[in-house]
Amino acid sequence: MRYILPILLIYLSLLGCERQQETHLAQVLSAGELVVVTRNSPTTYYEGPQGPTGFEYDMVRLFADQLGVRLRIVIADSFADILPMVSRGEVDLAAAGLTITETRKSLVRFGPSYQKITPQLVYRQGTPRPADLNDLNGILEVVKGSSHEERLMALRTEYPNLSWKTNDELDSGELLGLIWEQVIDYTIADSNEVAISRRFFPELRVAFDISDPEPLGWAFAHEPDNSLFNAAREFFARIRQDGTLEQLLERHYGHVADFDYVGTRRYLRHIQQRLPRYIDLFKAAAERHGLDWRLLAAIGYQESHWDEHARSPTGVRGIMMLTLDTMRQLGLDSRLDPAQSIEGGARYFAMMKKKIPARIAEPDRTWLALAAYNIGFGHLEDARILTQRNGGDPDKWVDVKKYLPLLSQKKWYKQTRHGYARGREPVRYVENIRSYYDILVWYMERDQEPVLDSPLDLMSDFPSL
Repeated sequence: MRYILPILLIYLSLLGCERQQETHLAQVLSAGELVVVTRNSPTTYYEGPQGPTGFEYDMVRLFADQLGVRLRIVIADSFADILPMVSRGEVDLAAAGLTITETRKSLVRFGPSYQKITPQLVYRQGTPRPADLNDLNGILEVVKGSSHEERLMALRTEYPNLSWKTNDELDSGELLGLIWEQVIDYTIADSNEVAISRRFFPELRVAFDISDPEPLGWAFAHEPDNSLFNAAREFFARIRQDGTLEQLLERHYGHVADFDYVGTRRYLRHIQQRLPRYIDLFKAAAERHGLDWRLLAAIGYQESHWDEHARSPTGVRGIMMLTLDTMRQLGLDSRLDPAQSIEGGARYFAMMKKKIPARIAEPDRTWLALAAYNIGFGHLEDARILTQRNGGDPDKWVDVKKYLPLLSQKKWYKQTRHGYARGREPVRYVENIRSYYDILVWYMERDQEPVLDSPLDLMSDFPSL
């Protein structure tokens, strides 16, 4: 034992040294796990109807898949905790919508930029719009430890009277909600988050940008070993080249670019006033056909604004705006009966979805089925063929939606089997439904408080809506 114990200690010491000499990437592969810190927000990570989602989450999940390891998400207690967790080596990286700044580079190192955003000063419609930072008349609050706080500190030399509060409990999206609720007057938020949030809080307005567009990147610890960092660089090079990055950007932001204030306010009001009459019908029909009832309701709203007496100039009628021929094919006889109309819409959409090739994954499968519901499966196939002939991916909505509008141009539709179609309509149709669906999910999952009963309910300006 007198000789064995020293030998054993030497062996364990060498084993520890060998472990320490493993590269960061080798440690991740050995553990079978990539540990990533992020934050809850609509632009990064959240629990959606089908499970975890978010732009940052989808990217880092693909990175973990490429490495062949499972992904473990860690939610930081506050935004200010994210970079210290990376620098201390508590996580492998941060994927949290982090702006790349010179100050932050001293704490961590950033991988390749994958998106650019613009920090914007946000206020509420109905209050005076500030012309610049000297014109603020109220409470400006920003997230503690954010790049927005860093930017404001730099601007103090130009605006010596500038003052603000920091919040280490709420994120940027929650501060936008406080503006809508008139608890604070201003905040600074990134342009991508403003675009998403204003669909839920329609009175949010951008006063001005506080800087030029800035890049976002993943954060890694400063360490001599570059193995994991280089693997991330290779990952971003691949998803840029094969179009995956563009597809992810379209998936999360493609339907929020165009904001319709009046339409959004009307929709929120109709959720309260019209949807309760039909919600059980949507739920029952969706359950029978394996659909998400909120998606089925969003289709119904796009078709008729949930008006069972709706009629179009082309003769389609009812909540789901089906033709007589379609109803007869489905074995139904009354388009003006809400139950039959909703059942018909559910059956027809389920039929379109079944026609989409099984290899096409969600959510592209749903977006393509929606386009077919609107324009017809034959015209959708024509657009997919044009997409493939011209180097696009016929299984990706981000590519197909570029070619659908060409079906109205003779140069293109004469190459197709089914000829002319108003190809711009299904693009707008799908994007509208995606927005209606997102808003309905948000509304149904939040506390059931009235969202329109505020002193600045501008719907009174639109009595006909």
